Amino acid sequence: MELLAPAGSFEKLRYAIEYGADAVYAAGKQFGLRAKATNLDEDELAKAVKYVHERGKKIFITANIFANNQDIDEIPPYIDYLSKLGVDAVIASDPGVISIIKETAPTLPIHLSTQANTTSWKSAEFWAKQGVSRIILAREVSFAETKEMIKRVPELEYEIFVHGAMCISYSGRCLLSAFLNNRSANRGLCTHPCRWEYTLTEKSRPGEEFAISEDERGTYILNSKDLSLYDKLEEIVSSGITSLKIEGRMKSLYYVANTTRVYKTAIQEYLQKRKPDPQLKEELYKISHREYTTAFFDDSELNNTQTYETSGYKRNYQFLGEVVDVESAHTASNTQLLFDNVVNIRAKFSVGEEIEVISPDHQQDVKLKVQAIYDEDGNLITDTKPNTNITLKLDTKLPRYGILRKQIK
Repeated sequence: MELLAPAGSFEKLRYAIEYGADAVYAAGKQFGLRAKATNLDEDELAKAVKYVHERGKKIFITANIFANNQDIDEIPPYIDYLSKLGVDAVIASDPGVISIIKETAPTLPIHLSTQANTTSWKSAEFWAKQGVSRIILAREVSFAETKEMIKRVPELEYEIFVHGAMCISYSGRCLLSAFLNNRSANRGLCTHPCRWEYTLTEKSRPGEEFAISEDERGTYILNSKDLSLYDKLEEIVSSGITSLKIEGRMKSLYYVANTTRVYKTAIQEYLQKRKPDPQLKEELYKISHREYTTAFFDDSELNNTQTYETSGYKRNYQFLGEVVDVESAHTASNTQLLFDNVVNIRAKFSVGEEIEVISPDHQQDVKLKVQAIYDEDGNLITDTKPNTNITLKLDTKLPRYGILRKQIK
């Protein structure tokens, strides 16, 4: 079973792979539905394909906008470029774009985007006849319906979302952003108006706002919870589903890394007929998240997918930085062996604070109290500053790709 992780930048791609992803999905600078993500330019796309394939993993590139006339002439050379790079599949939703892929690169696999809102086995059958090799199912499809689709159209691969933000609109096909902010979600420019705070007004009484709930701040009537199917993995791994997808190309590398390793570890445990460590699930509450729901998986939470109090995230831990190098060990004056652990700083921490370092291997996670911090010139400092490199001299060699975090108290 494939675990598919988001790669909104080349850096996040590396962390996704190092933390256990079997495949990543990313976008170039054109035709993807996350235009505000960093995404990959042509040089980065080439570097990404090489990096992923050298590690025996796969990379899928999104071209899942709903194309307008002015897009059509630009799509064939882009598809030809992706094909020559050797990407493992293109993710598309527009029938016109799919036809261009088939004409331009007949051997390039096509994955049908969730934007195509495939919700029945008959639709799956139709797309199989169009040459699609995999369907990324709409989130609105239940687990029972998914299993029936696999049974009726077994020649296809099936991919489902297991974790991440959910869209208020059916399969993400939303017009709110275009209507309110002139930025179309269907062309990768969503401004997330579903997360905004709303009140009710009457046309002939401009300026008079009526509370929709008793909360004086208004109500977040369109705000979805986050999806988490972690508790359903035991059922999922034996279902015949090909790929489990994590949402989050706009999220931090800490989110990508930690979510990926949690799901990868749990999947491996269930495939070996073992129960994951109960502490593993707790890691999902240590990333930035909204309230979790299993949404449309079964009937248990169909009426529990929205949260009306706030659109904000729960943040119990802060991402501090990542280990970029571990320099040669040396002996301190007391003959203790120390390692120079170089960290790229994302947020402030200070001498005396308790921090944690997570790694691709859970067994290497460490907790430590910061005793000393050295800046790039080797000077002792008391506090870190974002976007700088610092050194922690420790008797512990921190893992490459280790991520530093601290609990928010």
